Amino acid sequence: MRLAILGAKGQVGWELNRRAPTLGYDVLAWDMAELDIADAAAVDRALGDSGVDVVINAAAYTAVDKAEQEPQRAFAVNRDGPAHLAAACARSGIPLLHISTDYVFDGAKVGAYAEQDPATPLGVYGQSKWEGDQAVCRLSSRHLILRVSWVFGIEGQNFVKTILRLARAREELRVVADQYGCPTYAGDIAAVLLDLAGRVAEIDARALWGVYHYGGDPATTWHEFASAIVEQAKRREPLPVRAVTAITTADYPTPAARPANSVLDCSRLTACFGIRPASWRDGLTVMLDALYAR
Repeated sequence: MRLAILGAKGQVGWELNRRAPTLGYDVLAWDMAELDIADAAAVDRALGDSGVDVVINAAAYTAVDKAEQEPQRAFAVNRDGPAHLAAACARSGIPLLHISTDYVFDGAKVGAYAEQDPATPLGVYGQSKWEGDQAVCRLSSRHLILRVSWVFGIEGQNFVKTILRLARAREELRVVADQYGCPTYAGDIAAVLLDLAGRVAEIDARALWGVYHYGGDPATTWHEFASAIVEQAKRREPLPVRAVTAITTADYPTPAARPANSVLDCSRLTACFGIRPASWRDGLTVMLDALYAR
């Protein structure tokens, strides 16, 4: 099976690119610098005669706060890019697996978000991703959208690396404790996507195309996540940080509002494919082992 990976140097894309060949996939991989999905003509040229069997889109504009100052670029990548991919895939009869985000929700719901819950994004990033999801649904009948939450991985910038940097420089970290979500290891997301890419015939036969949620288990807060990062890091190196202090969202204003509740209900993915959420603590251990091995 020939697999095309977009955004191959991002957190999930990097994991996809390194794992896919070990599973027998013939891989074509492009980073955003090599193939800007916001360029429709470039997408058509890349996929038109590629002989690709499945496309996985891991390319996105993910700078949540910066998106408030760069809405045109955020929408070009997160809305127009998936639309170009979906149209190109539809013309060639190629299934499209696309990564979305928990930030399509406003966080006001009590309890975990299901796939059918209304999307009401709070900022440019979430809105641009939601409009990209809609474009994929509209333009490609053979699509699978995987919404993920609080992604962290070996490559790229993320919360884990930020906490490690601060823990090496400060005695106290102040971290928001009233936002809830599901930290998700990029390697686990890649494993799920590659599993699904290999089950296209089953998805076709059972009409299982559509939207699914996948997040790490269990749900937690940024404060608890940060505390776990510091705890694990201290086993590997001496750190000056002495306390991880819980604060409120109001204590830490940001240019873009974040949903207070980003918890995803992943039961549909389990019911349809037998795929269960992985432990984010286990994923954190794998990531830190890899970082410290470097």
